[in-house]
Amino acid sequence: MSVELNNESGVEADEKGLATLASWVLAELRIHPQAELSILLVDEETMAAYHLKYMDLPGPTDVLSFPMDELRIPEPDEPEPEGLLGDIVLAPTVTARQAAENDRTPDQEAEYLLVHGILHLLGYDHATPEDHAEMFGLHDRLMAAYEEYRAGGKDR
Repeated sequence: MSVELNNESGVEADEKGLATLASWVLAELRIHPQAELSILLVDEETMAAYHLKYMDLPGPTDVLSFPMDELRIPEPDEPEPEGLLGDIVLAPTVTARQAAENDRTPDQEAEYLLVHGILHLLGYDHATPEDHAEMFGLHDRLMAAYEEYRAGGKDR
């Protein structure tokens, strides 16, 4: 799995941990090992500019996803899709601020939002109650499985 992470935020982040989580999630979802994902960590000013430019909403947000090849999770009998998954942009200072509201550490919040962003890249959304239930159900299953994986001391 090709996961490229650039930290332009000016804030320390668990870059290795985020890249490991992204690779693990993509492998779990059967995305082709040669698929490419880019993760960019930015400051609040940059995130606010992206938020306004792409979503027409003011102020910084915690995560934005920009799909490229519109890859989807394959059915059990389908081959693993390959291509450019897309870009995820995170704002660590926003993430750190909202972590306490969600009863998580800043690193846990960043992980949570990274998985959320990956699911958006794979076509999931939460606009309707049904879509919300599907997306967050998968999100919660992935996070729980990753905690089990990490507790087992394994490192991909």
